[in-house]
Amino acid sequence: MVSKRRNNSIIGIFVLLAVFTLLFSVVGVRFFYLQSKQTADGRNLLVESQKRHSRTKTLLAQRGAILDRNGVVIADDTVSYLLQAVVSKDASRDTPKNPVHVVDKELTAKELSKYIEMPEEKILNILEAENVYQVEFGAAGRNISSRVKEEIEKLKLPGLIFVPQSKRFYKSGFFASHVIGYVQKDSDNNNKVTGMLGLEKEFDKYLTGINGEMDYLADSKNRIYPGVKPKITPPKAGATVETTIDRKIQTFLEDAMSKVQTEFTPVKMIGIVANPKTGEILAMSQRPTFNLNTKEGLEENWKNLAIEESFEPGSTFKIFTLAAAVNEGMFNPNADYPSGQYTVPGGTIKDHNGGKGWGRITYLEGLQRSSNVAFSKIAMEQLGPDKFMEYITRFGFDNKTGINLLNEATSKIQYKYPIEKTTTSFGQGTAVTPIQQIQAATAIANQGKMMQPYVVSKISDPTTKKVLYEHKPTVAGEPITPDTAKQVLNYLETVVTSEAGTGKPYRIEGYQIAGKTGTAQIPDPETHKYLFGDKNYIFSFMGFAPKDDPEIVVYVAVQQPNIQIGQLGSLPVSKIFNPVVENTLKYLNIKPENIAKAQSVSMPDFVGKTSADVTAFFAGKSFSPIFIGNGSTIVSQSIQPKQTIIQGEKVLFATDGAPKIPNLTGWSLRDANRLSSLMGMKLTSKGNGYVAIQDPPEGTIMNKGDLLKIELKTPTEFLLSAKEEKETEKDTVKDKGKDTESKKNEKKE
Repeated sequence: MVSKRRNNSIIGIFVLLAVFTLLFSVVGVRFFYLQSKQTADGRNLLVESQKRHSRTKTLLAQRGAILDRNGVVIADDTVSYLLQAVVSKDASRDTPKNPVHVVDKELTAKELSKYIEMPEEKILNILEAENVYQVEFGAAGRNISSRVKEEIEKLKLPGLIFVPQSKRFYKSGFFASHVIGYVQKDSDNNNKVTGMLGLEKEFDKYLTGINGEMDYLADSKNRIYPGVKPKITPPKAGATVETTIDRKIQTFLEDAMSKVQTEFTPVKMIGIVANPKTGEILAMSQRPTFNLNTKEGLEENWKNLAIEESFEPGSTFKIFTLAAAVNEGMFNPNADYPSGQYTVPGGTIKDHNGGKGWGRITYLEGLQRSSNVAFSKIAMEQLGPDKFMEYITRFGFDNKTGINLLNEATSKIQYKYPIEKTTTSFGQGTAVTPIQQIQAATAIANQGKMMQPYVVSKISDPTTKKVLYEHKPTVAGEPITPDTAKQVLNYLETVVTSEAGTGKPYRIEGYQIAGKTGTAQIPDPETHKYLFGDKNYIFSFMGFAPKDDPEIVVYVAVQQPNIQIGQLGSLPVSKIFNPVVENTLKYLNIKPENIAKAQSVSMPDFVGKTSADVTAFFAGKSFSPIFIGNGSTIVSQSIQPKQTIIQGEKVLFATDGAPKIPNLTGWSLRDANRLSSLMGMKLTSKGNGYVAIQDPPEGTIMNKGDLLKIELKTPTEFLLSAKEEKETEKDTVKDKGKDTESKKNEKKE
């Protein structure tokens, strides 16, 4: 029996051995088959393995930077971190002595609460979550700065992970916010960032870079296999956008507007500073505004008010009516008219003092007092409606400016009925945008050449420096002549300097300011009638500085400020305009002058009188009488009797002596014209600005019909010439020094 059982056991063992041998043979054959063929059920096993273990990580491209005109960064991408915590003990299974998960959750919660905005209890609740591998801390764990990251890392708390992320950062919170705009991450794709407003949206295709990728093999815990080199496609950064904004000037504007916002709480405010010679926008801001980093305040207003909204400009529009009349030779500052009221088909125009007016006054005083009647008569009787409309078109008010900003609005010119044509002359009934006014004003400040406004000058590749987009100064038109522009600036200066002028609040000590005030009525959207009340206006000022060669043109508008009884609407406007202009001029190194109080007087008739009489009359006055010839009796004068002369003007008197040509260096073309007309000479000119070269030279006897040639240069060209002369003088002194030294050496030898 024992022998039989033993035999059965042996047989069983052999059977099992045979079965296992067969199974191992099948497995072995299958293994070698798979190893050689690398396929199963028609699928490539190597490919399937790589699919299971391959990972792709997006390498985020840096968004292009936005710079000011001097290369100072306004907006760029900065690195921030997302805080995560590994809470599963499984993470440390292979490294028990060096755990990579949160070991002491109470301590970790206590320490983290010191660095992120979340209570210790809530952090602990998150860390104690069950059946999860790792956790995040919501908004409190996002946008962790490098400094905070380093502080937390010093605690050496295991299990904390910092995932680098790209964040758009704006150097100043409230800074040209509606111009610059902001970005937003795509809700469906966290790796995609899109510009949502301003330049960020307008030039999004340039600013957006191209993301890269890293392909690698990793285990189930996303640990990269050693010895397997990842395949990396590097990201390409977005382009650099260079703006015309000047950070200093923009800061002047933001600070002034913030102070007025606090003091007067107006409904809206707009401020623009532009370079009239190029059309560059140096600063642009508004209220309401928003914080670029936090977006605080954005819900109050999405529009760039200077670009996207048109409204009645009020009396700042009189600048262009005046320019049209001067250009057509129809503005006589000394002619008078009855102020108060002016009737046209469809209604009666009233001056702003309730239609009382100031009696019979000159047109120059009408400008200074901002008389609606004066400009109604200029537009309708002197220019005529058709010619006036021609100048509205010339100044670009019937088209968009083309500024490189989004959603530019256009004007609404109401010009069908006589009453509409009349009210347009003083800025009522017709709506235009602030940027249209700025463009038109550049013609006044830039010798008749109207410059297209722009805020982006260049876009370039940050690596290759290749220019992808460029905007250079562009002449949008030449609505008036250089001489007209000069005269208009002189007239507008009296708005500020005259005791009757509405622009007195905009005087700035040491600087000559030209400009025009505006008080625009506000239509009620429900009744379509104008609002009533002392503060229910848009108070504004368009100013040029310095008057003789404006470097800046500034527009400020303040809607419905909370002014006290007895306060003027010009008060909050001047509290923006004055500090911005003064600080900007000083920043541009335009030093203040010790100028006397501006004057304007009526010219007497000096023909037949003596040069001594002229000298006595002008003694103590800010005028420049110049005598042609060495005689004692006046035979003619450049400015006719009863005409108004303005501070700084040259007044020429021909005497009965031999006429000799004076030194014309620094004279304006207008003054040179007066000289040639006075003496009956023919004048030819070349260039712009002020006389630099004349032919014939000073002291030459002048005869009627002689030719006077002059070459003009701008102040900048004068400075460059002076600098070159100084350099030449230095070189000459050096050469002389070398010669002297050489002679000394020769003597020593």
